[in-house]
Amino acid sequence: MISPQDGLILAFRLQKLFKHDKYADSHGIYRVSSLYFDTPSDKALRQKIDGVNLREKFRLRYYGSDTSFIRLEKKFKINGLCGKHSARITEKQARLLLSGRIDFLMEDGHPLFLELYSKMRSQLLSPRTIVTYDREAFLYEPGNVRVTIDRGLRSGLGSVDFLNPRLCSVPVSDGTDVLEIKYDAFLPDIVRMAVQVPDRRAGAYSKYAVCRRYD
Repeated sequence: MISPQDGLILAFRLQKLFKHDKYADSHGIYRVSSLYFDTPSDKALRQKIDGVNLREKFRLRYYGSDTSFIRLEKKFKINGLCGKHSARITEKQARLLLSGRIDFLMEDGHPLFLELYSKMRSQLLSPRTIVTYDREAFLYEPGNVRVTIDRGLRSGLGSVDFLNPRLCSVPVSDGTDVLEIKYDAFLPDIVRMAVQVPDRRAGAYSKYAVCRRYD
């Protein structure tokens, strides 16, 4: 977590070195809207809070106001290492999912769809919380590096209206930005040096968990 002032200074530095993400607008920023799933006993939330080594979360995600490109994603963490599986889902399918009509997940046959269907039936997994924020992302191809600065974390009200770009949301960020560096096998020195922020150290942060405080 960094201050908004540090976020602006860092963004100014990074844009001199790296290119912006393809989703960005003319200011280099785009909105991210995600709908997270959880069980009635809050399994995903509890595993995050308790620091379980093997955990997962399902979510739907789209960018900006473009609901023609939606992804179903499964994020997982194993002994500190993160990964993600994803699949395209149409707006029609997403609306069926939000309304509780999930048989299409079986009919489609995609492994991720089948897994979600199984867990919605067996664990009563269901849409739970909308998480929205503004992201500025920078790319560096060696090491497949993505540096993101997320601002203005907001929690949406309800899940049925997730695909409404004008969805009402409530600020929950406490006035802080979130800096994250994603990479594969190694972090290049040029990135390591560029992202240094004085008096800050790496720590765990879950936007989903923060937004769940306001349920």
